[in-house]
Amino acid sequence: SDLRQMLATKSVDNIQFLPFLTTDANNLSWLGYGCLKGDGTVITVNAIGATLQTLYILVYLYYSPAKRPVLLQILLLLAVVVTGYSYFTILVDTGTRLSRLGLFCSVFTITMYLSPLADLAKVVRSKSTRCLSFPLTVTTLVASSSWTLYGLQLHDPYITVPNVPGIITSLVRFWLFQRYRPEQDKPYSPLPA
Repeated sequence: SDLRQMLATKSVDNIQFLPFLTTDANNLSWLGYGCLKGDGTVITVNAIGATLQTLYILVYLYYSPAKRPVLLQILLLLAVVVTGYSYFTILVDTGTRLSRLGLFCSVFTITMYLSPLADLAKVVRSKSTRCLSFPLTVTTLVASSSWTLYGLQLHDPYITVPNVPGIITSLVRFWLFQRYRPEQDKPYSPLPA
């Protein structure tokens, strides 16, 4: 929906850039893990995800009136990716490379899933779910559940463990949607008949 909004309005107003950047970094990290492990599913999903996130970044850059800060953040992402690639290929021995990269990817994914907790606190304080996306909540639940089941099937804790917080935060968001229904968000009260 962010991409659609940017294309429709030819603007990046009210759209945050950091989620595109962090998701791209996450996809690229998992792509490296999938390549190292030789897991076609992880490779395919994260190659598509990284491609889409890169497209979002380029569209954001195109419509952004302040290109310099966006370019600096993109360059920072590239520096982190190159540094990470160098670290895992040059400094980490082959025997521990997969486990260290898996641990890094897991910590990064857990951080991404837990980052919306500030929004959840805002929802409770304001008693409004306006800042939450219901479709994104559904998608997060389906994706994190699928990856958890896939990780369990492979007995891969690096895939299983980081997706459990995605399930938990999605369930908390569903509870918040139930508790603070959208009709409660209306800024007016009905007139008595």
